[in-house]
Amino acid sequence: MVSAASQTAATPASAPSVAERRVVFHNLSWQSYLQILQALGDQRSARLTFDRGTLEITMPLEEHEFFRVMIGLFIRILVEESGLKLKSMGSTTLNYPNLERGAEPDDAYYIQSQASVASRKVDLTQDPPPDLIVEVDITHTDINKLNLYASMGVPEFWRYNGQVLHIYQLQNQAYVELETSPNFSAIPKSRLYEFLRQCQDDEVQASKDLRNWMQQLQSDQQ
Repeated sequence: MVSAASQTAATPASAPSVAERRVVFHNLSWQSYLQILQALGDQRSARLTFDRGTLEITMPLEEHEFFRVMIGLFIRILVEESGLKLKSMGSTTLNYPNLERGAEPDDAYYIQSQASVASRKVDLTQDPPPDLIVEVDITHTDINKLNLYASMGVPEFWRYNGQVLHIYQLQNQAYVELETSPNFSAIPKSRLYEFLRQCQDDEVQASKDLRNWMQQLQSDQQ
């Protein structure tokens, strides 16, 4: 069974737009999902998510990609200015055959666990999952992302709906929503919102301002 959706979402300026297109397949086997993955190949913009028989293919459009790239830039600046280390996984396919679940998130990062996977390819049969996964979900999704990433053991999950960032931390095998990120506990969500607004005018200046703000914050904490 197949369903398709193309939905509108409000940007921070409340201008309607199409952010993603999604196609959903139901009652698929794990083997069928793997065959579709192989047939589509790696050189594609569409991202696949599989959850125990349900396959959702997401085609991100301009608004989605803007937020994805800018949130990724925000995280990189926070990591660099905090003196942390980083291994970026992007939308690498995260498959867990034992769970019959797989995902290609907007972005995935090793931060606290970076040293354990540095200088080599990640093997999810032996390595921990990424420390942080980010998803931009502006339109409706048929996949319960909280259950999906909790089952994979992802410690922290950010979900941005085009207006609000939701931050979740894994506690006792379930996500609890927090106001600040465990990886960046001194950074309020309002700073991301300000950064995204600035990026709509000038991404370069927004990056400079965020770095200056981070440096001042570090100075104040010393």
